[in-house]
Amino acid sequence: MELAVTKECIRGDFARKVLEESGTNVNLCFQCKKCTAGCPIAYEMDVMPSKIIHAVRLGQKDLVLNSKTIWLCASCETCTTRCPQDVDIAKVMDAARIVALREGVEPKEPEIPAFARTMVRNIWWHGRTFELGMIGRLKLATGQFLKDTGLGMKMLWHGKLSLLPSFTDFFGVKGMMARIKKKEAEKK
Repeated sequence: MELAVTKECIRGDFARKVLEESGTNVNLCFQCKKCTAGCPIAYEMDVMPSKIIHAVRLGQKDLVLNSKTIWLCASCETCTTRCPQDVDIAKVMDAARIVALREGVEPKEPEIPAFARTMVRNIWWHGRTFELGMIGRLKLATGQFLKDTGLGMKMLWHGKLSLLPSFTDFFGVKGMMARIKKKEAEKK
């Protein structure tokens, strides 16, 4: 028997926002903790994935939005694959990040949203990732100018970083990004 994801089965404003963003009914979770057991970065998280799902169910917005966990989630979908109830935990984490950004909650790991913004902007400008340019912009965004400099120099020396961007399928990617921007504008 399949349970329908409806707004009526979700209680609380926060859980409803997460449902609207993710399309995932967190009430299906019965706390087996397979998501947490399979998460490759759970050791770094302050609130385990199963607890995040439970906190969303309980409407504990502050716990969820102020956790490092939603920012550390790599969206690898190991948790989602392991879930016997087909709860898309990765989408819930994405939805929590979206809600946090909309509500102006300061990320507990500020480098992560800075990296995401820099990556998208980099793809928008070059049609694909230009690592050296992205690293420079990320250093400016985070103020961590000397962090990993040795590694960067080593990668440059071994030819792992290109000095110039590649513009392969530049216009195809530009078209795709324009369509995404249009869909986002329609959603607002």
